[in-house]
Amino acid sequence: MDQTLAVWILVILSLATASLPFVVERPFVALPWVQAGGAARPSWLRWIESLLFFAILAVLVYWTPRWIGAAFFSASDLASVSVFLLKVGAIVAAAVLLLAYAGWRNKGRAVVKSFFDRLIEVLVLYVLVGTLGLGLEANIGNPFVQRWEFYAITLSLFVVLAYPGFVYRYLLKHPKAKKVAPSSSSSSSSSAS
Repeated sequence: MDQTLAVWILVILSLATASLPFVVERPFVALPWVQAGGAARPSWLRWIESLLFFAILAVLVYWTPRWIGAAFFSASDLASVSVFLLKVGAIVAAAVLLLAYAGWRNKGRAVVKSFFDRLIEVLVLYVLVGTLGLGLEANIGNPFVQRWEFYAITLSLFVVLAYPGFVYRYLLKHPKAKKVAPSSSSSSSSSAS
């Protein structure tokens, strides 16, 4: 894989996922506390679900760079391209299924997420996109050792990419749904005859 292509994939994926927690009301992370409008569950069950969710997330984060980095990718060989795309697709599908669980467990209830819940979701998506970036970097060649400055800068950039979603959620005025009054056309037509 070309380095430029990998960078553009990560930039576009970051742009798409950073604003997602602010635009979508469906929860992406299984949190141990009750969200407004969420399904009533015992607290021990919520804690177990949350711990399992984050344990599976940690396993996914741990194995993604190793699995993608170990994939041999040669653009001229159709088999290696197919294997690489299958591995990336499997990891993306696993991440999507994991993030869909929190919304599925509420079984269609309208959950209202707080700002803190949205911030946790932004951090989880940052970790997932960053993990994919580490995997792509390992696939291209030897990954560089990153220190805390790298993660501080990339997290800041991810938060900046989340700003359009923040503006949409908290700064724009959304029109309230107007109640439709029953039409008076039937009463006016009967009085006209």
